[in-house]
Amino acid sequence: MPGKTAPLPALSADELAALPASERVRYRLLAAECRHHANDNIADFIEDGELDEIQAEVQRQLQGVLRALVIDTDSDHNTQDTAKRVAKMFVREVFKGRYVQAPDVTEFPNITRLNELMIVGPITVRSACSHHLCPIVGRVWIGLLPNEHSNLIGLSKYARLTDWIMSRPQIQEEAVTMLANELQERVQPDGLGIVMEADHFCMHWRGVKDSESMMTNSVMRGAFLKDPNLRREFLSLLSKK
Repeated sequence: MPGKTAPLPALSADELAALPASERVRYRLLAAECRHHANDNIADFIEDGELDEIQAEVQRQLQGVLRALVIDTDSDHNTQDTAKRVAKMFVREVFKGRYVQAPDVTEFPNITRLNELMIVGPITVRSACSHHLCPIVGRVWIGLLPNEHSNLIGLSKYARLTDWIMSRPQIQEEAVTMLANELQERVQPDGLGIVMEADHFCMHWRGVKDSESMMTNSVMRGAFLKDPNLRREFLSLLSKK
């Protein structure tokens, strides 16, 4: 049938071990029928030591990119270690949200039954556009309306979870939704609102080269979606920050 995926060939342990680390991870993902888009976390499918191997693979491939760009990295002292630096940056820093587990987040019961609006932010966002791998730099504000059953988390954990979600190649609209899903599942509030504004260097650096444009988008859930007064209070407080 057209569009039907071919069955995944069965590999022995020795055959799997002979593959590059990226192919071993990809094999596990396909076997589990698990999506692995640019903004997906695949940490559950990476075994000990394989991230080092993946970083080395990326370095080799980037060295090939530099060669294809006709850059003499042998005699150019500025680019001799560029492939190594960029590979480390991709795997360990700007795209690390794909390869590591979620940060540990201590949750506390809402003993005092807090049910008033709380806002965290602005949280600095550093991400990358999945279309051009150009930086996305901006800020996020998180509004919560907890209930007596909500799990409260420390203020720094909002920043850590935001960084984990944002440190992947993606588009802003999906990133905000993913962050909302993560917080909704962990905190279980009556209302959740997230606003993100960011500079997109795929617009500043290339294409139209418009240095002034920013993108702002939001996700409103629960009480923030149903109660215009609560939503208005949340948005009005952001303008003062």
